[in-house]
Amino acid sequence: MKTIRAVRIREIDRSLAWLTRILEGLSTLDAVKHPVGGLAPGQLVASLCEGWRGEVVHCLETGVDGRLVHYKVQDPSLRNWFGLALAVRENDISDFPICNKSFDLSYCGHDL
Repeated sequence: MKTIRAVRIREIDRSLAWLTRILEGLSTLDAVKHPVGGLAPGQLVASLCEGWRGEVVHCLETGVDGRLVHYKVQDPSLRNWFGLALAVRENDISDFPICNKSFDLSYCGHDL
């Protein structure tokens, strides 16, 4: 047990050192130095970023004046509920709680 704890402590130390290095280097990134500017008018943009349940979808829409008219974030749970349904199909009802917790899906879709 002490060996496992020592390994985890080393992992934490190395992770913190890596994060510190990354954060110290942020000021040298061009993206931080150059502001993006205004939004283009009449655009629909979709973006995916990795979340711990899967891809988180971001959708943004601008009006004719370039102002934001709609922004939506979709939790990956929305797409993964069907996977849970397939996983429990033809299983005993007693298996559902274990499968449900294994998928750990969001019930409301907003607990990012």
